[in-house]
Amino acid sequence: MAPGPGRLLGRGHPAGDFLEAHEWKLLERGPGYLKVEAHLPDRVRNPRGQLFGGFTPTYVDLVSLFASRTRPGAQVDASAPQWLATTNMRVDYFDPVLGPTFHLEARIVRERGRTVMVETRFLDPGDGKLLVFALTTLRRVTRSNKLGDA
Repeated sequence: MAPGPGRLLGRGHPAGDFLEAHEWKLLERGPGYLKVEAHLPDRVRNPRGQLFGGFTPTYVDLVSLFASRTRPGAQVDASAPQWLATTNMRVDYFDPVLGPTFHLEARIVRERGRTVMVETRFLDPGDGKLLVFALTTLRRVTRSNKLGDA
């Protein structure tokens, strides 16, 4: 489903639905840059009420993919033959993500051939404190239903 005004994603995306991304607020979008206000659904919290570290990469992957689509000339049509595959991700945790909301900021830092590198920052919405830093490498591949096709 198409996103509503001021939203990044509509319903119907498996990871997006899990993270309730249809409720995220799009704060800024520009060439190679994206900033959203996200929240912490109960299902991704640890017993202390913080973002469980194992779900952090799901946020990173999703926002990195959308940030890569902000570059000039990017294909944004979901039916297009181009697909982005995550080939590497590094996540550094500095402070817990407490919610109820936080900011996700993603920026393309390098693009070469079929490879796109995106940095993602989780920020406290009050003071802008860096909570999590991630670096993701994506590779543009031909979309196929066959295993092993690139």
